[in-house]
Amino acid sequence: MAVYNPKSLKAEEFINNEEILATLEYAEKNKNNAELIDEILNKARPVKTAGGAACKGLTHREAAVLLACEIPEKIDEMYKLAEEIKQVFYGNRIVMFAPLYLSNYCVNGCLYCPYHLKNKHIARKKLTQEEVAREVIALQDMGHKRLAIEAGEDPVNNPIEYILDCIKTIYSINHKNGAIRRVNVNIAATTVENYRKLKDAGIGTYILFQETYHKESYLKLHPTGPKHDYDYHTEAMDRAMQGGIDDVGLGVLFGLELYKYEFVGLLMHAEHLEAVHGVGPHTISVPRVKRADDIDPDVFDNGISDEMFAKIVACIRIAVPYTGMIISTRESQAVREKVLGLGISQISGASRTSVGGYTEEERPHDSEQFDVSDQRTLDEVVRWLMELGCIPSFCTACYREGRTGDRFMSLCKSGQILNCCHPNALMTLTEYLVDYASAETKKTGFELIENELKKIPGEKVRAIAAKNIEDIKASNRRDFRF
Repeated sequence: MAVYNPKSLKAEEFINNEEILATLEYAEKNKNNAELIDEILNKARPVKTAGGAACKGLTHREAAVLLACEIPEKIDEMYKLAEEIKQVFYGNRIVMFAPLYLSNYCVNGCLYCPYHLKNKHIARKKLTQEEVAREVIALQDMGHKRLAIEAGEDPVNNPIEYILDCIKTIYSINHKNGAIRRVNVNIAATTVENYRKLKDAGIGTYILFQETYHKESYLKLHPTGPKHDYDYHTEAMDRAMQGGIDDVGLGVLFGLELYKYEFVGLLMHAEHLEAVHGVGPHTISVPRVKRADDIDPDVFDNGISDEMFAKIVACIRIAVPYTGMIISTRESQAVREKVLGLGISQISGASRTSVGGYTEEERPHDSEQFDVSDQRTLDEVVRWLMELGCIPSFCTACYREGRTGDRFMSLCKSGQILNCCHPNALMTLTEYLVDYASAETKKTGFELIENELKKIPGEKVRAIAAKNIEDIKASNRRDFRF
């Protein structure tokens, strides 16, 4: 029997089934223990520091108690705390990005993904470098600056050399005032050597969803292909960090297994990265199973309600206060709006989940990886965020200024990252408004920026940001950053 050890590099020890089951039992016993819940909430509250504020976060057991809690007033208190913590670390900024699908060739047999090898009627496609360039220009013409590239696992069609060539192409395209400043990578688990190559290519965050932490379910859901190896997949983030990638992104696909089990496994993985590498996950994503070609989400009987989904987001934010939290266009506008204040700090906009989808006039549903619930344009999403009082941010400064890994986390955990992020968000939003926005969005945006400038701490920084914003408006100069 494997022994729970968060510092171990063996998947079965840092994601330990016995520990997860014991945690769930503990949470169930204490779900109405108001005194304990108060202690947990008080532990998680932000504490003022000289630089801003800090939070201790929670252990997976403590967070599991909050998720199980059934006391209405405590749940309300939990949501208010999640909102407070979100404001401390990320303020009202929401980072914008878009996925770019390079290839849907895949040798795996994943039962929840339309790219699985046995799906013979999906249109298979792999972008040439010329097609990658056209997709990038289409995304630049919307105003995107940050991409997350996606590809199926196929050593013949999608080797690491192909991925590296695509990254090089993406960074090379400058169109009008458009440039992709950061490429995040969401590809299959690979070797330390290949992670070094990705690091050398200048990627941002390496993202890999676990799908499910329940090993028995994992093996059934991945019956064939290299992804069937649970240990190799689960230990990928350790290899990525050994390869020099210090920003990694976790996630599970909620709906495949019981959500409480996944929640605990996810937090244990975050604890493991912190214990071994001194840096927790840069991001945590919270996708849910959605309909797609050859995939019926109703087959998976572990779906969660929108209300429980919001509670999960809030509990993750409280437990891992420093992490960025991502929600995609899998979710509807209503759901995304519900969870924005509870912890989400990054969202996608105008996404197409098909290979070559951005250069198609019509959305090609037959080759999408999943149904896109929020199909608004980027301009519509940006205006919606601003009307909610959020600052859509196209900033990638931290990557390019070396604020990654432990350097980012030290600033974030102390609350000092706001001093960089707030002015950078306003300057990149100004770029978007000047170069791409509709008249209505411009009006809303410039009013927001005028008000938000007043909130920048420090007269000197505020004056520099204001001057840079005026320079962006008056000329073609771009890419000011703190």
